[in-house]
Amino acid sequence: SSTVEPSLYTVKAVLILDNDGDRLYAKYYDDTYPTVKEQKAFEKNIFNKTHRTDSEIALLEGLTVVYKSNIDLFFYVIGSSHENELMLMAVLNCLFDSLSQMLRKNVERRALLENMEGLFLAVDEIVDGGVILESDPQQVVHRVALRGDDVPLTEQTVTQVLQSAKEQIKWSLLR
Repeated sequence: SSTVEPSLYTVKAVLILDNDGDRLYAKYYDDTYPTVKEQKAFEKNIFNKTHRTDSEIALLEGLTVVYKSNIDLFFYVIGSSHENELMLMAVLNCLFDSLSQMLRKNVERRALLENMEGLFLAVDEIVDGGVILESDPQQVVHRVALRGDDVPLTEQTVTQVLQSAKEQIKWSLLR
């Protein structure tokens, strides 16, 4: 029997589809589906197989798929067939709970589309190149907030700049 070597590269893709099965977000970490055409076909297949079921796990096209739906969104984390479902589930739950906090529990299509930058940052904090980095939503939300603070000066409002200047003056006077 051939045993599969354990690998840090556990996640093959993170997907979010709407309730028509259309892609809102997709990040593939390997070339299982090298073209957009193949990716979209896979996404349609996944959606057709999962959108009417209550289970959380599917085996599809030789891959392990864990998923969760909420209002008009379907969240998917995909790994290889020998991947530990609990690890993939931890990624899925972390992503969902992070977004839930970031969107103030309003996890639905419109809110998500208005906060795509936060979604991109959150996914990058959770998975990097297919390697799981974080499964604690508090940490993810915290880091996304920190990265959101790195806004270039041009995008800060005048009030924020004045507030920052006041803080710096206050601190220089207190020294």
